[in-house]
Amino acid sequence: MATVSARTLICNVASLFSGSWGAITHQAEKAGCSRQAIYQQEDRVVQAVEEAQAGGPSRAELLEENKRLRQENQELWQHVETQADFPAATQQKFATAATAMGLSLNQIIVLLTIVMGTACCPSRAKVGRWVQDAGKRAGRLLQVLDRCCASLVLTLCLDEIFLRRQPILMGVEPHSMTWVLGQRTQDRTGETWAAALAPWDQMTYAVVDGGNGLKHGLDLTAQQRREAESKVALESNLDNFHIQQDGQPPLRAEWQEAEAVWEEAERADRVAFEKGHRQGQDARPEKTAAREAWKRAEKALVRAEKREAAFRRAVAALEMFRADGSLNDRESARAELEAALKELPGERWAKFRRMALNGRALTFLDRLHRQLQEAEPRADLREALVKLWQARHPWWRKKFGGNLQRDPLQVALRTLVCQKLEANWEESYLRISAVFRDTVRASSVVECMNSVLRMHQARHRGLSQGLIDLKRLYWNCRSFAEGKREGHCPYEHLGLHLPSYDWWELLQMSPEELAQKVSSAKLAV
Repeated sequence: MATVSARTLICNVASLFSGSWGAITHQAEKAGCSRQAIYQQEDRVVQAVEEAQAGGPSRAELLEENKRLRQENQELWQHVETQADFPAATQQKFATAATAMGLSLNQIIVLLTIVMGTACCPSRAKVGRWVQDAGKRAGRLLQVLDRCCASLVLTLCLDEIFLRRQPILMGVEPHSMTWVLGQRTQDRTGETWAAALAPWDQMTYAVVDGGNGLKHGLDLTAQQRREAESKVALESNLDNFHIQQDGQPPLRAEWQEAEAVWEEAERADRVAFEKGHRQGQDARPEKTAAREAWKRAEKALVRAEKREAAFRRAVAALEMFRADGSLNDRESARAELEAALKELPGERWAKFRRMALNGRALTFLDRLHRQLQEAEPRADLREALVKLWQARHPWWRKKFGGNLQRDPLQVALRTLVCQKLEANWEESYLRISAVFRDTVRASSVVECMNSVLRMHQARHRGLSQGLIDLKRLYWNCRSFAEGKREGHCPYEHLGLHLPSYDWWELLQMSPEELAQKVSSAKLAV
């Protein structure tokens, strides 16, 4: 694009002020422009002269300032691109979720500082108030959710965990992994347990350890139901896992004693050998002592092997199936336990004997047989369906060292037998399979939850009831990442219909609003 030089502009405007007739026309012809263009250029020249006379920054200064502003603008845009959109509500959600996951307040502040910078990061006290408020709201919401879960929870695994000598009563529904009870109390007496279990009036089966307070609490709960003429009976099973764990220390001690006797025999053998190679030394007494030591070592090893075999026999008696594949029952299991425990005498094995012979250790077998009969009244068809289930689920052979691979031929043969007995055998098989799936012998799920809580406890100075409630709400709404429960949260697996399974959305509701929406969801279902 062509431009007019400064000299030409000055000459053009000067012709306007010359006063000579025809000067403007002559200058326009000389500059190669129109008279109108010269009149338009007058304002530009006059303005430039006035600005020059008025003073101010020079052109070079203006260019330098312009360059600086451009650079500053570019830096600001880069900062905007890297800066996260982190309003106060998002900060609050971040802090609350991190706390529910187990992070401490100091750790949360460190993470917020990385994202927001030191100047914009909220204070530790402010984050603490957010978490405390969320815990209170979670506790109020859990009261509504627990009432909705009461009719769905039929089985519970119960235990206690201690926080600075103060017990926390724990309860987990084993099939869905729903954490339904997490209550700080002053003690763990039977009365305290009975009060904690009172809302779960539809629970029919509990798996527990050998704690006296918990046992007394279950007995009181069952008595209260009988007095109220409730039709819901309550059974409890002694955790088979704890029984096996109680047998590990004495078994270890047996082998340690045997190893000590063995090492003593080895030392006696070395002494006899060394003395026998010394000239003029009579090593017969040492050799005799070595032979006696080896006899004692042999007896000790045989005794340890017998004790271990008896322990394994007692553990096998607590399984659902016997080694031959037949269903276990209380009578045969009791006889097998008594025979095995005769080989485990002494004070060392007293606790294991007491736990294994406890009548509650075999409650699951009574319950299993009763539910199988209810699922399929016909004995011949029921037996065939059980055999089919065993063929499809060979994991039961693991305790007996059998083959864990499914045999397609066995599955086909067992299926054919069922078809011959009943044309519509599939429905009965589904009921039989549900019975085996719902049979619980150990309270491992509550031990897993205890481990989660211990991990959180290690990062916090203390676990208040509000913090426990917040963690419980978060856990029950958190989808499993893997395993057979993958993709769904505990509340979903339990069958609880909620307007949302997002824990943060639930936390924004009032208890009244949540109760209304849960009722609407039930009506819709």
